This record gives sequence, C-alpha cells and structure tokens, in this order.
Amino acid sequence: MALQGKVETEVEIKVPDDKFYNIFSKQAHHVPTASPNHVEAVHVHEGDWETDGSIKSVTMIGLEGDVLQEFKAMKIVLHANPKGEGSSLVKVSIEYEKITEEIPTPNNYLDFMVNVIKDESYLCKNS
Repeated sequence: MALQGKVETEVEIKVPDDKFYNIFSKQAHHVPTASPNHVEAVHVHEGDWETDGSIKSVTMIGLEGDVLQEFKAMKIVLHANPKGEGSSLVKVSIEYEKITEEIPTPNNYLDFMVNVIKDESYLCKNS
C-alpha cells in the first residue's frame, strides 16, 4: 500500500467558470457565509486578496479529526472549465501523503470539497 497518492472527481455547477474562480481567488472571505456548515473562517496570512502569490488559509470545521494527524501533506487543487450555457465543470484533486499505511485514502476530504463547491455555486448564482 502506498503512502502517497491522488484522488479526484468532477462536479458540474450552474455558474460560469470565471465567476466561480473569483470567489476562491479574490472573494474567499465569502466562503464561510456560503458554506457555514463546512468552513469556519478564511484569513490572509501574507499579501492581500488581490495580489498573485498571496497566502490564504481556510479554517474548517473538522470532519474526522485534524488532517495533520493523519497526513504529512495534502494539496487540494480546483480547476474550473467552461461547459457552456453558463455552467462549468470543476475538477477537484487531492494529492496526499499519509503518515502510515493504515490511514485510509482521503475520500472524506474529497466529499467535503464537493459539498463546499456546491455551496459556492449557490453563492455565485446569487451574487
């Protein structure tokens, strides 16, 4: 069993890709409003909301404990592509490194991200 891996899925949303992208890249402070059951707060640690290279962090309500107790590293990537008629296809991928082989694949975090994306989709449609 490998300690490193990648899980991914796709989610279709009924908003344009650029509008969805702007929520995460320039208006991330709205994420807790759109997804209060999943995201507690979003903070800028360096830079600002507009400048490329700014470091942003998300504090989430725990799903099954602290991610760093089970994983050495976890990288979540969202990639939105236009699908037509104002909708998009968002690819979610999670690259991870488990602390031990007994740790399960992080499918629960993938499900979490799908739920946040669906919540964000609602915010995008209503902003």
